[in-house]
Amino acid sequence: MRKLGQTDYQISPIGLGTWQFSQGSGLIGSYFSTISEKDMDAIVKMSLDGGINWFDTAEAYGKGKSEEALAGALNRLDIPEDKALIATKWWPLLRTASSITGTIETRKKALKGRRIDLHQIHQPFSFSSPEKEMKEMAALFNQGEIGAIGVSNFNRNKMDRAIQELDKHGASLASNQMKYSLLDRRIETNGVMDLAKQHSVTIIAYSPLEQGILTGKFHQNPDLIANLSGPRKHMSQFKPQGLAKTLPLINLLKEIGASYGVGAGQVALNWLIHFHGDSVVAIPGASKLKHAEDNVKVLGFELTQEEMKRIDEASRKVAKM
Repeated sequence: MRKLGQTDYQISPIGLGTWQFSQGSGLIGSYFSTISEKDMDAIVKMSLDGGINWFDTAEAYGKGKSEEALAGALNRLDIPEDKALIATKWWPLLRTASSITGTIETRKKALKGRRIDLHQIHQPFSFSSPEKEMKEMAALFNQGEIGAIGVSNFNRNKMDRAIQELDKHGASLASNQMKYSLLDRRIETNGVMDLAKQHSVTIIAYSPLEQGILTGKFHQNPDLIANLSGPRKHMSQFKPQGLAKTLPLINLLKEIGASYGVGAGQVALNWLIHFHGDSVVAIPGASKLKHAEDNVKVLGFELTQEEMKRIDEASRKVAKM
């Protein structure tokens, strides 16, 4: 377990992202196929039994369907709130900051009354400034409506403005959820990672397996790409040229993983949560029980410094920096 930002929350280095619990609803939710309640329950139970203690969802995931599905699974499994921490997000597009406090009851209702441990601004584009958004977030925090405050996709400047504003209200920024993986390391060079470390802000890495590319399954069997749902199959990294470019990194991840009895994906995630000390946690998703099993395996080993260095060097040759 490690601290979430400067809060008292202790979270596992791996959380479960639940975008895929959107039940195919809405523009964002339609990225994934529908998952049965039985399968969701099994995924959540496997995650909890394996040491994962927090779940990331959002208002935008199926217009609350993901929140409802996650809370439903936790309730059916009779899991206490302190054993399953929940992080959700407010959708800011075409809204003002007052909507943050104005919609909190809707978020709580979608989560079936479960506690919101971490409330995040989903992305930085709204009709209001980061300062106004943080003022509303701080009000919820100081009223005990939420346990911690986070942002997502905030660049260095907006993240710094959020930190400074929260400090005026006796609160701190717990996290910044950013796209981060061995194939996308831009936060290491654009100031986000440096600022996060300076202010003890946890980086929550989303898309840590690059839509499955870093598992190596598409390199091993390119025919799987034709069966993908959503826009993934049209992305450049899924094309033959893209797969060829990342193959050396995948082969290294497989080679290192063999000594731990894990696959390329587990090694990629393990690198993420250890290379920067305790600064980074990751939220891989799981639409099948096997995916949850694979996520849990990441918590069972730790790469050596030499292994992480080799992966770092191979990653730099193909990653966005």
